[in-house]
Amino acid sequence: MINLKPLYLIILIFYLPAKGQEELKINDVPEKIALPDSIQINHRFSPRIQRLIADPLTPSKAAFYSAIIPGLGQAFLGKGWKVPIIYAAIGASLYYYDINNKEMNSYRTAYKRRLNGFFDDEYLETEIPITTDQLLLGMEFHKNYRDIAIILAAASYMLNILEANVSAHLLQFNVNDDLSIIPNIIIDNEITGLQLAVKF
Repeated sequence: MINLKPLYLIILIFYLPAKGQEELKINDVPEKIALPDSIQINHRFSPRIQRLIADPLTPSKAAFYSAIIPGLGQAFLGKGWKVPIIYAAIGASLYYYDINNKEMNSYRTAYKRRLNGFFDDEYLETEIPITTDQLLLGMEFHKNYRDIAIILAAASYMLNILEANVSAHLLQFNVNDDLSIIPNIIIDNEITGLQLAVKF
């Protein structure tokens, strides 16, 4: 014999009328429309920062400005203290690129002159003279570090753009202190059923 009690229970659960939303009556329209938490702006910020938070294009603008001039996106967001860090990273990378490029060219010039029979370079006047094979090794050494320096400069530039975009997104992120979940059970006498509202 088949037990029909679970089947009756399932039918009963789905049969009970449930209401997801209440219809608004003309007299029930609130005087002040509540904004979502993500749009509500903390009044401790300046009006300019409040405009940046409210504008959905702020992350794109910050990234674009940083792509045009490194650090401009950070200044646009009011985080100018990051600009010296960005220029220090890019500037240090370009500085080491220039040093290693000059050293590589110096080693290469001396190497080429020795291959042509001229032994009058400054590397022969050192305390321990540098051989022709060592000139080739030195040239490769400085070439590798020159390439690493230009890669670091490009990475610093790209991180500058990414940081401006992420900072703008975090500026618009909801950091309201009241992020707790408050259950609100409403029992409506006119309608059979139960309505559960969760307020964040």
